[in-house]
Amino acid sequence: MAGSWRRTPLTAAAAALPWLLLGCVCALGYPESDLVRGLPGQPPVAFRQFAGYVDVDERAGRSLFYYLAEADGAAAASKPLTLWLNGGPGCSSVGGGAFTELGPFYPRGDGRGLRINDKSWNKVSNLLFVESPAGVGWSYSNTSSDYKTGDARTASDMHIFLLKWYEKFPEYKSRDLFLTGESYAGHYIPQLTNVLISHNKESKGFKFNIKGVAIGNPLLKLDRDIASIYEYFWSHGMISDEVGLAITNACDFEDYTFSSPHNESQSCNDAIAEANKVVGDYVNNYDVLLDVCYPSIVMQELRLRKYVTKISMGVDICMSYERFFYFNLPEVQQALHANRTRLPYKWSMCSAVLNYSDTDGNINILPLLQRIIEHNIPVWVFSGDQDSVVPLLGSRTLVRELAHDMGLDVTVPYRAWFHNDQVAGWVTEYGKLLTFATVRGAAHMVPFAQPDRALGLFRWFVDGQRLPNTTNPSTG
Repeated sequence: MAGSWRRTPLTAAAAALPWLLLGCVCALGYPESDLVRGLPGQPPVAFRQFAGYVDVDERAGRSLFYYLAEADGAAAASKPLTLWLNGGPGCSSVGGGAFTELGPFYPRGDGRGLRINDKSWNKVSNLLFVESPAGVGWSYSNTSSDYKTGDARTASDMHIFLLKWYEKFPEYKSRDLFLTGESYAGHYIPQLTNVLISHNKESKGFKFNIKGVAIGNPLLKLDRDIASIYEYFWSHGMISDEVGLAITNACDFEDYTFSSPHNESQSCNDAIAEANKVVGDYVNNYDVLLDVCYPSIVMQELRLRKYVTKISMGVDICMSYERFFYFNLPEVQQALHANRTRLPYKWSMCSAVLNYSDTDGNINILPLLQRIIEHNIPVWVFSGDQDSVVPLLGSRTLVRELAHDMGLDVTVPYRAWFHNDQVAGWVTEYGKLLTFATVRGAAHMVPFAQPDRALGLFRWFVDGQRLPNTTNPSTG
């Protein structure tokens, strides 16, 4: 019976299922109350979706919102679970990862429906997205002081979330677990992974079946990642030789921190200000190839029910505004079982109520990655090469430094990797467990800018294989 359900489009199946059959969801280990029976304007699909809340602190009234897209296609019941977190800190994994990047749907250009993402990562894995920490998206707390938070509580709450989520979905307890994310999730994912490693060491019962960590364009070590921004500007012709040299000569980024970014000399601050002025507001720093979307125009057209999709380099550059409009439709929130406390503000991609630590961004993540690798967990760092916010220049150097500190030899010399008979990026590997890869033509949000290449990279990662070094993957 479950098999025939999977072969039937969900929107049609949900309407036809009698109450008794829906009750079987719980018997199979799934919460009936969290089943999404179809989203407004959603095309028919053959996989199930779930969404709802997990309370991580009942006394404080702190609860995290999640969205699960089950794997699509054959053998879905045996496919792994992948957790994806967006960064910020304070930005939505549901709005970002699930409905803009690697999830099964994109918002339609009119902001009132969805279209299929045929390069969704749920071709390979079940996908779990969580709005974390509380104060992001529809996640909330009834204790206002909870909105002042940082990395440690974010990791702790996610640990509690996963334990309780597995109680909702016990069939996933034995599945392989992959932990992934991008940007400030370069902090979230390694810190969460280390909490889960500690849980596994101390637990006499359930243990997390962690099979791999993958982080895209991640913040790893602030002083190196910040310096690489201006190297990237110069190397891509976005600033002049004179401005680039002024920054190189005047700035010592070793002491750069989020809490006091202007602790440099006045000449350094002036050079950085000039660089930012030259780059200007008409370039998307997260993807230097893309045009920009003008929000005043697109929001007006969405209200007028016009189809406003703007295409640049094959990408809908106004998707973020279409998503904002869609998620704030009452019928969408009802279908997702979201906003159960009627929050006094609209859903937004990045939180306006969160007061996140301005010092945690200074944490050096490399020692945490070392501990993960020492526990025999593969770590992949991947970088879209059109991102100037966390450029590949810093990430590549930091991965090499980590390998040197761990005494890991180069096992795959820096070389091109291929997807669909084209160079998809460049890759190098250290030891058996540490990989750095670029994705050619991708940006800060790799799956958004290069969905096909991102899916290819993810497939090889989940399969535990090296990226192919030839147009024929069987000989890669």
